[in-house]
Amino acid sequence: MSPAPAPEALSAPLTVEFPFTRSLGPVQSAFLTGLRQRTPLGVRTSDGRVLVPPVEYDPATAEELRELVEVAATGTVTTWAWNPAPRPDQPLSTPFAWVLVRLDGADTALLHVLDAPGPEAVHTGMRVRIRWAAEPTGAITDIACFEPHESTPGGEARPHDGEFADPVTGIVAPARLDYRYSPGRAQTRYLAGLAEHKTVGERCPSCRKVYVPPRGACPTCGVATTEQVEVGPRGTVTTYCVVNIKARNLDIEVPYVYAHIALDGADLALHGRIGGIPYDQVRMGMRVEPVWPDASSGSRFPDHYRPTGEPDADYDVYKELL
Repeated sequence: MSPAPAPEALSAPLTVEFPFTRSLGPVQSAFLTGLRQRTPLGVRTSDGRVLVPPVEYDPATAEELRELVEVAATGTVTTWAWNPAPRPDQPLSTPFAWVLVRLDGADTALLHVLDAPGPEAVHTGMRVRIRWAAEPTGAITDIACFEPHESTPGGEARPHDGEFADPVTGIVAPARLDYRYSPGRAQTRYLAGLAEHKTVGERCPSCRKVYVPPRGACPTCGVATTEQVEVGPRGTVTTYCVVNIKARNLDIEVPYVYAHIALDGADLALHGRIGGIPYDQVRMGMRVEPVWPDASSGSRFPDHYRPTGEPDADYDVYKELL
């Protein structure tokens, strides 16, 4: 295929989001349960330093730490940065300061936010106190924020046994990244081809390999690729995995198979789901073809690949594409 006119590159907002679930050891469990009880805790090291937030191992010596202590809800700002335009899901919806606060009785500082009327009201060395959340849950957000407070620095850390009723033993922390993605001209042409049920790669002028999806340059030779090549639609399963965990918002019954598929004429395998066959009958070398979704779905990509009924490809044909 001859090079098509360079299209305007596509651009679209994307979100990557997943819940991160973790269990808590005795130190972190006591810390978060303490916040729920409005009791800030730290941990003491063998040389007498008090670390807040507490950690389970000394960052300097790697020694295991278990001696919990209670510190004050007041402290001193050690450094800060003003945030004039809070993003969604940040602790405060109005402008605030990011601050490192050394609570009285602690030797390290805690990162959080300070509710202040403006940057002129914030300075290193200012005194602050914790503003507790109205409905504590056993999370760092039980500290709603810090607020200015007139008080005298000082105070000793007091021993604490870390024992609470109904301790917090695990947390679910949502991880989310919102961004705008532009695939570039090469992948824009690739996506435009998919909209017409065509798979178009690009050939390297040096090594002559055809890359699908194209990246605009050969990863081996480092030269630009402009010659477009239509590949497939059929291909060969080079390797695969059986998925046994159901993904959120994905209406596919488990188990199912995801495979690397080397489309005919391509020198790089792409990902695709295998359907139309029991998962335990999928095999390396199996010949497959795309099944395109209904136009009303709005999807450009094949819904899945199904067996063609052809004899399996010989291993020597696809061994370099594993």
